[in-house]
Amino acid sequence: MVRTAVLYGVEAVCLLALLYGVALVYVPAAWVLGGLLGVVAVERAHTVRPLATRPKEPTS
Repeated sequence: MVRTAVLYGVEAVCLLALLYGVALVYVPAAWVLGGLLGVVAVERAHTVRPLATRPKEPTS
């Protein structure tokens, strides 16, 4: 669980760096890109599925 949170954090920092770089060149493009990335983030959050668990084997 901690590993997943760290990966989400790294992903967010990389995306913010990308948006910052685009904003240095052309601010309206950064707004459009930020909106698209926001939509993708919401879609990813909605499609997260719980991990499958193995059924317990019967003990004899």
